Amino acid sequence: MIKTMARVLLLGFFSLALLGVFTTSLAQDTSPLLNSSKLEMFVDELLDMPQILGFDSVYGVPRSKSLEIGMYSKKWKFHRDLPPTTVYAYGVSKEAATIPGPTIRALHGIYTNVTWKNYLPPNHILPWDTTITIAEPANKIGIPTVVHLHGSIGEPESDGNPKSWFTAGFKEKGPAWTKETYSYNNNQQPGNLWYHDHAMGLTRVNLLAGLVGAYHINHPELEAPLGLPSGVEFDRTLIVFDRSFRTDGSIYMNSTGDNPSIHPHWQPEYFGDTIIVNGKAWPHMTVRRRMYRFRIINASNARFFRFFFTNGLRFIHVGFDSAYLNEAVTTNEFLLGPSEIADVVVDFSKSKNDSAILANDAPYPYPTGDPVDEENGTVMKFIISTHPENDMGRTPNKLIQYPGPNLSSVTQTRYITMYEYESSTGNPTHLYLNGISFDSPITETPKVGATEVWNVINLTEDNHPLHIHLGLFVALDQTALVNETEFKNCMTKMNDAIKCEISKYAIGKSVEVPAEEKGWKNVFKMRPGYVTKILVKFSFINSNESYPFDATAKPGYVYHCHILDHEDNEMMRPFKLIK
Repeated sequence: MIKTMARVLLLGFFSLALLGVFTTSLAQDTSPLLNSSKLEMFVDELLDMPQILGFDSVYGVPRSKSLEIGMYSKKWKFHRDLPPTTVYAYGVSKEAATIPGPTIRALHGIYTNVTWKNYLPPNHILPWDTTITIAEPANKIGIPTVVHLHGSIGEPESDGNPKSWFTAGFKEKGPAWTKETYSYNNNQQPGNLWYHDHAMGLTRVNLLAGLVGAYHINHPELEAPLGLPSGVEFDRTLIVFDRSFRTDGSIYMNSTGDNPSIHPHWQPEYFGDTIIVNGKAWPHMTVRRRMYRFRIINASNARFFRFFFTNGLRFIHVGFDSAYLNEAVTTNEFLLGPSEIADVVVDFSKSKNDSAILANDAPYPYPTGDPVDEENGTVMKFIISTHPENDMGRTPNKLIQYPGPNLSSVTQTRYITMYEYESSTGNPTHLYLNGISFDSPITETPKVGATEVWNVINLTEDNHPLHIHLGLFVALDQTALVNETEFKNCMTKMNDAIKCEISKYAIGKSVEVPAEEKGWKNVFKMRPGYVTKILVKFSFINSNESYPFDATAKPGYVYHCHILDHEDNEMMRPFKLIK
């Protein structure tokens, strides 16, 4: 995180430190930090994660299905030459649990019910920091978890609210606890989702430990005519994240905070020096000279990836996040922020070489941080067959057609401002949306079915991927602020974009939204020093039907930065739908 707006710290932060509020986790491993350059790349084969159908079939007719998926502590091999690592993994059993977890394949319009069960041990493998707002059991025993299905248009009770957490055996439950079995209606547009932990103040450590997995909503009637690469061999999900390790194989997380007298353990971003794809460090995959579809999920805490092929192969984008694009878009490279999903087709018959390296050159923190090195700039290797193929696959120019953003239907315009605060030493202490904490009274109350415009003002020097639960949105434009320091000073004092005359400052350079990101999304990267205008819909885009659930029910929804270290330290706000 790069230093931005200085502000005098609240007394409460000092009080917490003086009271000695520290962690409830296992003592940190003292094994040396592993030099990842000592690990040989491309020695492990890319894994295809287990797949679970989210529906039953009775005499050929699809029916709803109930699943039970647990969270287990187990050992996992990230690399041939790395000792087994203790991780937390999703699976139908401890033996079957994987990093990432099983891919759930749901069917449009058919309910999938999942009982998420916590079998985790009493203490965490990574350090907690209880000086930030955190899900903490009353007896200090147990690891709080709650599952959010990212990209889901579903009921609040099954959304995975950060305060709906529970410990092993549901022994302790958070203040916004709802129920044991979550219900996913799957009535939304077909596309790519992913599930992950969302416990208050613990999301970053629970995901670092391994609690991630993919979820697809399939709609054969709409998707089959597209003729995209299909089947387990040619349609692959790639879940990408970064990790650092100690020599004994354990996950390394710096346990000393930037402001240890205030936050003993919280750091503004986690960056690992080893790139993991489907649970393996820099894996390889053997492919045929034909088209493949890759659904690429960035499950990193804070790392952005700017993907490209070292041999010049191109990406044909067919979707982004949880929706198809209206038209295919071809690029040489693309930027994927934390939690974003790119749905691309790659034609390996176009390669002039027998191998291709998928690489990354995004600075970290993005956009003005350190340049990548060989380890974190290399993702995986594709070994390409020398035999030509008669590939009948295609990528149509026209995909699934959804209505575009309609400004005439907008009923509310809001301003969402991103702030970062520093200690007297110039190190970050916390981040806010609209200058208020998560527990402050709700200020956003959209109506069910409404369309709104949100102007997101980024007054920090980081790019923040903003995720809105339930809603889908289109990014309309990105406009630079002029006289930014003057505007920041006003906002620091008044915290009111209208009173600070935002229209006088949001007149700078306009940056066009990338073509592959002009469709309906649930995450968008908010450029530092810019106002990004998004049109948000709180309704389906694929039909005129009403939600098949009460979206006004408790505990409501949230929106937040999806850099997990920011989200965990107050860069998240609740919102509540009204009728």
